[in-house]
Amino acid sequence: MSKYLRAIWQCRYFWLSLVRMDLRTRYRRSVLGLGWWLLHPIAMTAILCLVFAGLFGANIHDYVPSVLAGLACWNYILFVTLQGCQCFYQGEMYIRQFPAPMAIFPLRTALGGTIHFLIALGVVVVVAGFFIGSLNPLALLSLIPSILLLFVFVWSLAVLAGFANVFFNDTQHLSEICFQILFYATPIIYKPAWLEEKHLGWLIRLNPINAFLQLIREPILDGRLPALSSYAWAGGIVLASTAVAAIILGKLQRKLIFKL
Repeated sequence: MSKYLRAIWQCRYFWLSLVRMDLRTRYRRSVLGLGWWLLHPIAMTAILCLVFAGLFGANIHDYVPSVLAGLACWNYILFVTLQGCQCFYQGEMYIRQFPAPMAIFPLRTALGGTIHFLIALGVVVVVAGFFIGSLNPLALLSLIPSILLLFVFVWSLAVLAGFANVFFNDTQHLSEICFQILFYATPIIYKPAWLEEKHLGWLIRLNPINAFLQLIREPILDGRLPALSSYAWAGGIVLASTAVAAIILGKLQRKLIFKL
């Protein structure tokens, strides 16, 4: 594993140039540029706040930053996973030219999504400061390991999605349906306490995405450091997903070229 990671690092100028190229291509001749990535969660938050604040009497000062933080994390995971389905097809020309580590193509997708996520997270912090008031700087520093854990998680998801889509071309379409169902089972537009009151708390406890939502939300919204159990749960999810991705890489990367 260490030898493989060193090989990835040796190719850093290559995959960094791919990330820059993706960003330039995506927002070429665009008026708002990266602002389009922020417009969707902000518009969704505004609509949801109007609906939920009226129907359920949600406190707008707590609800707005909570939904915005949830949508930022959700869009990050969704974007990297769905784009990861195409990562090997996008890199097919390079794969056929030289034997670079296959993990750099999902890494390309994960890094592009991370740039968008960091910008969205900055907006969440600003909005939370406006609605909630003063933020805890020490708690905000805890976002650094949380972001690293989330990055490794989405990188592994991109690896799994990329291989799955090459060997089964309907993976992306199935993923879109599964994520649409998972969205409503994830406490993004509602508080976890609402499900606990309906005796549906097990949905949250079984949902791996909720672990990362807690790590991002608690320092920003509650001004406290996440519990060690939250880090342990998220770390276990990252270890499991990374282990599966590493096994898939080891067994199938030599066969990938024959399936493209």
